[in-house]
This record gives sequence, C-alpha cells and structure tokens, in this order.
Amino acid sequence: MFKIVKTNPKGQRRGILQTAHGSLTTPFFMPDATRGFMKLTANEELINTKTKALVVNTFHLYLQPGLEIIKRAGGIHKFMSWTGPLLSDSGGFQIFSLIHKNRQLGKITDDKVIFRSPLDGSHHELSPEKSIQIQFDLGTDMMVCLDDCPPNDYSRSQLSIAVERTISWAKRSKKEYERQLKKRGLFKSKRPLLFSVIQGGAELDLREHCAKELIKIGFDGYGYGARPVDKDGNFLAETLKRTAELIPPQALRFALGVGKPEDIKQCARFGWDMFDCVIPSREGRHGKLFQLGKGWRYSELNIKNARFIKDFKSINLVSQLTPLRQHSRAYLHHLFRLNEPLGQKLASLNNLEFYQKWLKLVSQDNK
Repeated sequence: MFKIVKTNPKGQRRGILQTAHGSLTTPFFMPDATRGFMKLTANEELINTKTKALVVNTFHLYLQPGLEIIKRAGGIHKFMSWTGPLLSDSGGFQIFSLIHKNRQLGKITDDKVIFRSPLDGSHHELSPEKSIQIQFDLGTDMMVCLDDCPPNDYSRSQLSIAVERTISWAKRSKKEYERQLKKRGLFKSKRPLLFSVIQGGAELDLREHCAKELIKIGFDGYGYGARPVDKDGNFLAETLKRTAELIPPQALRFALGVGKPEDIKQCARFGWDMFDCVIPSREGRHGKLFQLGKGWRYSELNIKNARFIKDFKSINLVSQLTPLRQHSRAYLHHLFRLNEPLGQKLASLNNLEFYQKWLKLVSQDNK
C-alpha cells in the first residue's frame, strides 16, 4: 500500500500511498477537519486548493454527532460527502489534554480513560479496543492507536509510565484491529492502515525503547507522539530527526501536529512522510495570511493591520481560486474589521492553498 519511489542523500523520501479512497504522493499535508468539516469551507473549495486528504477526530465525532448518525449515513466519507482519503486520530491527544488541564474532568488508568464530555458533562470511557472499534465504524482509510500523550512538563519517570502504557495499548489496539478486519471482511485494498505512536518526550532513549517495542508488534506507520515543541515553544528538531531514524524505511512516518512551513520542510528532510495541523485554517480565521515568495521564502501578513486599509493589490494574484485573485487586500481588511465570516473564509482558503503549494516545493526538493 506504500511504496518509496526515491530517497535523496539527505534522507528525504518520495513515495506513493494507495488507500481505498485514492492515492497520495508523499510527503503530504492533511488539514484537520476535526469534527467532520473544515470551518467555513465547502468540499469543492477544499479540492480547488489541491487538498487531497483530511484528518478527522475520533473523540469529537464520537461525542457529536455520535456513531449512530454516522453509521446511518454510511460512514464518515458519506456523512461529510468527502471522496478522498481520511485519517482518523484516536482522540487521545484531546482527551488527555482535557484531563491534564483539569483533573476533575477525567482519570487515566492502565485499562482505559474515563472522562466527562466537555459538551454536556456526561461520563464516557475510551479503551484502546473501543477507539479502534469507533474508527472502523467511521470507515476511515488510516487509523491511529490510542496512546498515552503526556504534556511537555512531565518528568522522566512520568514519561516512562506513558511509554509503557502506550506500548501496552498498541498491543491491544493491534489485536482488536485484526479482530475487526476479520469480522468486517476487510482485506487487501479495503484494509485501513494502522498507525501507532512513538512517545518518550525529549528523552531519546525512551523514544528508542518505545519505537523498538512498537516495531515488534508491527504497524503500517509510526507517528511522532506529543507536541513537537518543548515547554518554552522551541521546536524539537533533534528529537524529531532521531525518532524518524528509529522507524523502518518501508513504514510510513507521520509527524503528528507538525504544521509550521519551515518545520515541515525540515522534518521532510529528516524522512517524515505525513503532516497535519490546524494552523492553515485557524491562523486564517484570525487574519494571518501565508504568501509564497521566490524559492523557499514566504511571508506572513496580518490582514488586520492598518497598512492594508488602502492596499488594492489582489489577496493572491497567482492563486487558482478566483475570489483570491478578484478581491483586494483592502477589501479583506474591511471584512475582518466588520467581523464578516467571508473574510475568515477567504483567508483560510488562501492558507490551505499555500500549504499544498509548499508541500509541492518540499516534494520537489527531493529531486
């Protein structure tokens, strides 16, 4: 299902990933359609930005609209009318973030996670097996095992516990995955890919131990676990580089949450194949626009800045999207001053298109 086409001397790879809903050329970037949609953006507009794959979130979709609705629709692809590949995150990052911020909202045990819904306070449980079952019900093309995702300020002893729990949960996830394949008759081209997640914080020996144990279990791909920055916001480049080196060459390497353009470029050179982040749409909704320059140069514009009041240049003259060529920066500034959703939409589309163009540059860097 995944074939490496070329690896350059720097370690960057180009490959082809075949899924049940189409093929993808690595490296690629997936915007986060967390709750089954990209805010303010229709599927046709997403396709026009050259976006081919999206990430949805197990935790959020399980809570709302709920599995019964999605199953009645025929799966998440049909529910959101998306024909391309979809990857479902396990939801662990969101649940653990919820609990780490407020211990009253849940409890982490070796068996499962018990938590209260942030929507209505109702009590829920999520085990490795249940997370896999939910993802099969969603019908995504790529799935991620539930892992123990620690915050950046964890001690080494706490990280070690998270690593061992992640390994244990990966074993249980793989067993449940194989059971679901047999139960549902999903084999060969219809089989979803399964990813496990390598934890260990910035402790490289813990990362190595985690990777070795996960590789023994065997997965289609391996992800970088926890946030890719330290508690001070510094990008953990060396940790990401060393983690990539631990993953077998034939397996997919998924840099979860790596989303700044320069970080994607650097991680692709380390050998990472897949990226996802909320940055393009989130930053767009707050008025930040990414603009591609010559070579590897790009700029970040805050369209809310007063200097754009009389800037009648196109939002993006070289965009493939007509509204971004037609409308001016002054008009976009005007929309943001009035808090008009159209402005947020145009800025988000600009950024989503930028990211796909950036990944194309990253891929060409491997020639």
